[in-house]
Amino acid sequence: MKRGLAIVVAALCCGMWVKSAFAVDKMGYVDVGKLFDEYQKTKEYDKNLESKASVYEKDRDSKISEIKQLQEKLSLLADKEKEKKEKELQEKVKSVKDFALSKESDLKKERDDRLKEVLNDIEDAVKQYAQKEGYTMVFNDRVFMYKADTNDITNKVLEILQANYKKAQPAVE
Repeated sequence: MKRGLAIVVAALCCGMWVKSAFAVDKMGYVDVGKLFDEYQKTKEYDKNLESKASVYEKDRDSKISEIKQLQEKLSLLADKEKEKKEKELQEKVKSVKDFALSKESDLKKERDDRLKEVLNDIEDAVKQYAQKEGYTMVFNDRVFMYKADTNDITNKVLEILQANYKKAQPAVE
């Protein structure tokens, strides 16, 4: 009786080992570039950054125009007045350079922050879809030398991304 029970237990353990040894993981891949480019949040962030960059460029161009006008007037002045205006010109040039560096740095930081936020959204959507559909691994499509289109879950993840973004938006009345 004990021997029979031991044989049954051994067979069950052996069967579970064989089953786990031959279990197939469900794998897929996503095109992160496509998700990033087609995600509505990315498009809105891009528009926002472009408009901020445009305002910055207008301000910078206006300041540069002032400097050019000052340079033109400088050539017409007497030597004593020229020295005074040259200092003023140098201060304006420095001011424009500082302004440009500051604004470019601000725009870059904002872009980097937005990029991180979008990539986190993509990662969350991939995780959400993978868990729901039983995927054990999801890869970035760029790591493969060859991939079958049947394993591409990009469009399904994009649907989740867009739906999650719409849910997060305040209702417009």
